[in-house]
Amino acid sequence: MALIIPLRGYTPVIGRDCFLAENASVIGDVTMGDECSIWFNTVLRGDVNTITIGNRVNIQDGSVLHTLYQKSTIDIGDDVSIGHNVTIHGAKIRNFALIGMGSVVMDDAEVGEGAIVAAGAVVLSRTKIGPNELWGGAPAKFIKMVDPEQAREMNIKIARNYLMYSKWYTDPDGDVLP
Repeated sequence: MALIIPLRGYTPVIGRDCFLAENASVIGDVTMGDECSIWFNTVLRGDVNTITIGNRVNIQDGSVLHTLYQKSTIDIGDDVSIGHNVTIHGAKIRNFALIGMGSVVMDDAEVGEGAIVAAGAVVLSRTKIGPNELWGGAPAKFIKMVDPEQAREMNIKIARNYLMYSKWYTDPDGDVLP
């Protein structure tokens, strides 16, 4: 069972049909929408400020979400995919965005709707990534625009896939592939 820790008068709020891996940690002021999946060794540390997560968000293995005390919060929209080993520290991630594996998104950065942060990118504090933009590198820079419909469809597919994967862990027949 995931480690869910009330702290400073805040108890994490978990939406319906969410999957939390056995060694995921959800602490303090965290609110999660429906059909989310929080994967192995992931930490949502709402100890010093608020973390708000929309519906059908998948936060993959080894990711860490944290904030700055009284300064920054995390706000993640719907149908967002956060890749393996991502660090998000006090940033805003809009609907249908994809944060690639191993990326870092720092305080007061904003990732626009349908935007993609490439694997390994470092999005510096106060960076504003517009809707449907692809950014990559360290520090992250604009690379190109992405087709809004393709980005949306890709992120809905990833979100649905992770919802399916999570059912493998909760369904008695979970070892059977669809």
